[in-house]
Amino acid sequence: MEAEYSRAKEAVQHCREEAAKRVIGQTEIIDGVIAALIAGGHALIEGAPGLAKTLIAKTIAEITGLEFKRIQFTPDLLPADITGTLIYEQSSGKFIARAGPVFANIVLADEINRAGAKVQSALLEAMAEKQVTIGNTTHRLPEPFFVLATENPIEQEGTYALPEAELDRFFMKLSITYPSRQEEKRIVTMGADAAAIPVKKVFPYEVILACRALLSEIACADEILDYIVLLTAVTRPAALKNAEKKAAQKERAGFLPSSKSGDYLKYIAFGASPRAGIALLRCAKVFALFEGRNFVLPEDVKKAALPVMRHRILLSYEARADDITADDIITKILSALAVP
Repeated sequence: MEAEYSRAKEAVQHCREEAAKRVIGQTEIIDGVIAALIAGGHALIEGAPGLAKTLIAKTIAEITGLEFKRIQFTPDLLPADITGTLIYEQSSGKFIARAGPVFANIVLADEINRAGAKVQSALLEAMAEKQVTIGNTTHRLPEPFFVLATENPIEQEGTYALPEAELDRFFMKLSITYPSRQEEKRIVTMGADAAAIPVKKVFPYEVILACRALLSEIACADEILDYIVLLTAVTRPAALKNAEKKAAQKERAGFLPSSKSGDYLKYIAFGASPRAGIALLRCAKVFALFEGRNFVLPEDVKKAALPVMRHRILLSYEARADDITADDIITKILSALAVP
């Protein structure tokens, strides 16, 4: 069994090395995309233009050898442009389903926040149920099915806020930042030919399945499970206030933040759902797998907290006024909770 974890660790490292041939820096983003792929979830990458978001998606698709399709989201996009539609076949006199670009293993939803509510609903069914309905017939999407969406936080004109239900369907949200000066020097030297650099198919679906099967064998202590549950629970203002009224419920074995550290509550309108806890546990197991371990450490949970929870916390007006981000709140909660 130890040999299997070692092979999984090596496979992930090979994937990182191949991606690094094209993508300079951004190791956390690459790790996040690989983690979401292994976990069977979807990833949302937010960042300014020109930071290699599209290049990362294409590179991962080539490294895995999976079918890749790109959808450029625009305000005039229709649900049928994503899922497909019925067309009339004159030779048979029947309507047949023509599959849309969502029928692929890896789908890049580029600038997803530029599409309207109907398109978002169509994509939500695909992400949540791994199926789409064309006419009166439901069609299963290919396996694996992985949506990698990108979002530009700068432009606001002609954009639509993603529904909270759809955001919750993303396994993680990755925030891509500008490269360091040395990294940017290498990027400038490489020029616009990065996408032409060949990469090897070192992370095929068989390896992904093998890694995914190992997740069920990774142990997580009951104390760490309590830590995960509390980490999501304290983001819910009503629940925490109620607990504080009951003498802090004996401070939940010392985990519950004191009233002094609970001042972040005014910045949260709605907290993380139970789906966040599920994703936290699964992501922590993936990060343990990255290290070749068959057990979860609190450090794995902490590493998973930001990408898993930052899009699942709805901020209040006070947070916007005080320029407080979800990352700030999660970081404060992590520092306030006692580590098991």
